[in-house]
Amino acid sequence: AAAFYWIANALLVDAGRFGWLYPIALIAIAAGFGLFPALAALIARAAPAGAPRVVALGLAWLVAEWLRSWVLTGFPWNMVGTAFTLSDALIQPAAWGGPWLLSALLLCAALVPAIMARNGTLTRARGLTGLGFAVTLIATVWGLGALRLQAHPTLLLDDVVIRLVQPAIAQEDKWQSTLFQSHFATQIALTLSQPASEEPDLVIWPEAAVPYSLLRDPTTLAQLAAAAPSQGYLLTGAVRADRDENGPLRPWNSLLAIGRDGLVETYDKHHLVPFGEYVPLRGILPIDKITPGATDFAAGSGPTVMALGNLPTFGPLVCYEVIFSDEIIGDDGRPQWLLNITNDGWYGQSSGPYQHFQAARLRAVEQGLPMVRVANTGISGVIDGAGRVLASLPLEHRGVLDTTLPAALVAPTYFSMWGDWTFLGVLLAGMAGMAWTLLRHHLVGDGGVGSATGRR
Repeated sequence: AAAFYWIANALLVDAGRFGWLYPIALIAIAAGFGLFPALAALIARAAPAGAPRVVALGLAWLVAEWLRSWVLTGFPWNMVGTAFTLSDALIQPAAWGGPWLLSALLLCAALVPAIMARNGTLTRARGLTGLGFAVTLIATVWGLGALRLQAHPTLLLDDVVIRLVQPAIAQEDKWQSTLFQSHFATQIALTLSQPASEEPDLVIWPEAAVPYSLLRDPTTLAQLAAAAPSQGYLLTGAVRADRDENGPLRPWNSLLAIGRDGLVETYDKHHLVPFGEYVPLRGILPIDKITPGATDFAAGSGPTVMALGNLPTFGPLVCYEVIFSDEIIGDDGRPQWLLNITNDGWYGQSSGPYQHFQAARLRAVEQGLPMVRVANTGISGVIDGAGRVLASLPLEHRGVLDTTLPAALVAPTYFSMWGDWTFLGVLLAGMAGMAWTLLRHHLVGDGGVGSATGRR
């Protein structure tokens, strides 16, 4: 409940239709996501009491997080290793083993003190020994991370200037059709608010900044083209739609690249949000999606690389696509930076937007690529390939941020080369630890009746 309560806030944006679901959603969200640690606890309960059970809990928890990353389209949000995002240095192991290594290290530090218990008792000496190991492990991770940060200083591409536009349009106002023109004018004004002498190479608007009803008006595209930099491009989130031959109108949640001559390229979001952009088991479940419009969004073809003129290539990510570490790089190869456009206005002043921003930082470290994030209500910012936040706009602040694009790390990270295969490596290491504790338990005894759980 503490980790995911903010999801239910989306139901309060249109409280007249969905507010009645709020208390039900709070309970259902907590119960649903609680099934994963419950599964880990159930598996651990089957292990012999004492140290084997503690190690089994750590392994099962890691496997449960992996399951949560893909079951029912997946939601790998707020994994336990995300706690390391309090420090630039502590998140550096993500470059080697992704979120799996971060979670494994934190679980190890958290569980070692329990391993020190004998026959249900933790003496002061053994307790201090376990605590000392945990502190030493965290300190070692921090030290290695600090060394990596020194080895990878921030390098800037001085010839690439980007402008982030954060309009801070309240979610309850965003989809009122009578305000579309006003919202659009606000974003145009923010785009042009800086002197022409400081013209950027790229101007970036957030997710769904241009609704379909405006986009189908040809004057809208002309206005966007006029607002684009004279030698660059305007990137904007938009809801676009096409009609299949003799079929219904299909909407996409898209990113449009627009130059002075008009539309240049389009990316369509491929990993859609259940109940937000489509209703799973539509026709069986008696509910509507909470976003405007009765039609489900169509899914794009997958991760891609966008190339615009002589600018560095980038990988577009719309909304929560940034939380899927295994879906950042597609078949088109490796880009030079990553762009995440989103709208966290649904969740108001809650922990959700902050958690989302930390997920973007982790993807930057995992790939060794700069991450530019532009959000309607925040948090917008620029993150280098080692996860350092170079500049940002705070939550619910309206403004513009001009900054220089960071360069990618010279060498690809281990995680960028091996991806989720690193999970297998972390799991095998944990299984080796499990085998050792089982052997030790068999030879000398370790816990037993009245162990750390007080059960057989």
